[in-house]
Amino acid sequence: MRYAIYFTPSYSDPLTLAAASWLGRSIYSGEPVEHPAVRGLGIHEIAFHTALPRRYGFHATLKAPFHLRGDCTEAALLRELMRFAGTLEPFELPRLVVGRLGDFYGLLPEAPCAALDYLAAAVVQQFDGYRAPLSEAEIERRNPDGLSASQFSNLNRWGHPYVMDEFRFHMTLTGPLLARDFDRIEKALVGHFEPLLAQPVEIANLALFVEKEPGAPFLVHSLHPMGRVAARKIA
Repeated sequence: MRYAIYFTPSYSDPLTLAAASWLGRSIYSGEPVEHPAVRGLGIHEIAFHTALPRRYGFHATLKAPFHLRGDCTEAALLRELMRFAGTLEPFELPRLVVGRLGDFYGLLPEAPCAALDYLAAAVVQQFDGYRAPLSEAEIERRNPDGLSASQFSNLNRWGHPYVMDEFRFHMTLTGPLLARDFDRIEKALVGHFEPLLAQPVEIANLALFVEKEPGAPFLVHSLHPMGRVAARKIA
């Protein structure tokens, strides 16, 4: 069993529903969802290009997947996540846009956001004590030879290379693409998501995801509301 602390919108949020259709799976129910009909892009192509993000589901990583330390329990992790979420205030993201990071596409904020950077760093630090150390095999799967010095240091200290100064918020929508496919996929993504991106996206919860066995799709275990009201409810 692996756990991860992510951000994802609520079950009924229009962005959640659009992402479930694009990726072909609901992260809440685990059930398949029919891909959208997109002009110039076959359903089989969407299925192929979304195979990798489909397993992880629609999310933004705050604390990357980890095994619990031997002396930690799921119940303890849940209690701390509920308590910690209650100490945080919800906030709105800068407008999300379809964008490319390297060879894959996702939703990215169009402007920097200090509150978002603070949240990501705070989650990484707060929950690192629950994380089992990486095995040699897990480190090798991160391709350490291809990391910068800062990323390699993060991998060894925090279990993930893209944290702290290397963090960049993104909600992944494709796997790696060939350059020849960039334009077609980007047009399809813009057409599918752009109508929803005029509305602000609020970071109002922390989501605990679980991978029940190696290679299994990640599912939402629970959502933990942010804010003082949430803190009073669990006090």
